[in-house]
Amino acid sequence: MKIQKVAVIGSGTMGNGIAHVFAQYGYDVHLIDIQEKALQKALQSISKNIDRQISKGIITEEDKKNILNKIKSFTSIDDAIKDRDLIIEAATENPAIKLDIFKKIDALAPEHTILASNTSSISITKIASVTKRPEKVIGMHFMNPVPVMKLVEIIKGFKTSEEINQIITETAKSLQKIPVTVNDFPGFVSNKVLMPLINEAIYTLYEGIAGVEEIDTIIKLGMSHPMGPLQLADFIGLDVCLYIMRVLYEGYGNPKYAPCPLLVKMVDSGNLGIKSGMGFYDYSNKESKELTVAPQFKNKKKILV
Repeated sequence: MKIQKVAVIGSGTMGNGIAHVFAQYGYDVHLIDIQEKALQKALQSISKNIDRQISKGIITEEDKKNILNKIKSFTSIDDAIKDRDLIIEAATENPAIKLDIFKKIDALAPEHTILASNTSSISITKIASVTKRPEKVIGMHFMNPVPVMKLVEIIKGFKTSEEINQIITETAKSLQKIPVTVNDFPGFVSNKVLMPLINEAIYTLYEGIAGVEEIDTIIKLGMSHPMGPLQLADFIGLDVCLYIMRVLYEGYGNPKYAPCPLLVKMVDSGNLGIKSGMGFYDYSNKESKELTVAPQFKNKKKILV
């Protein structure tokens, strides 16, 4: 089976990035969101991201027209998935929402259609259990920003067939991505390793060992990370980080995965990172290109109370 027609459910940062990449490599893409306004914003984001690629000489103006022509937007799942070979769900990281989507698309999609989730932590086996085709359900965890990042973490559910795994592996390669297959455990590999690092960085701040900039600088320069863990947490969204830490904690039952109280407090206060304008750094001045530490962390060595 060769994938040709793709649907992406959810037009947020990940969804529009996935739609962009598939269209760039010649796939017929249906982008789905319940809000027309969200779809228009997504198409604008795709256009801007393509312009960045043009400025770097990656693609041409003619390529841009072809990419945008490959993407059609829909506010109804029913109309958008009837002829698709692959459906990728990229909705919010909420189990109830994802399970509801998979029940619906399983009932509406053709028998041959592969159902994939871009989830970063929710069990593929659990998602597959609400469908009548668990052997055709798989995880395709793209990294943000999708047009730039090479990795696709492919997650095999308990009943995912090897044939489907191979089809998705080849599909990821056709996007010039590097697919890596892992088994279905809480956090998979990426977040099982990354989130405890971020959580430990937050603990290091919470315990007063060092400040925000010091922690990020040490990890960037000492471990050759392109971004410090606290800045990365802001980029991901502190609410998402907290959710994944709780998935790890509940899934493994190990206290080493307990989320830092400071992370919980920041989420409760609405300081979620870039998306809210404030996290470990201050993003409230959108015109400024300088990264500045959030006011509550300036000149503070000890946060622990």
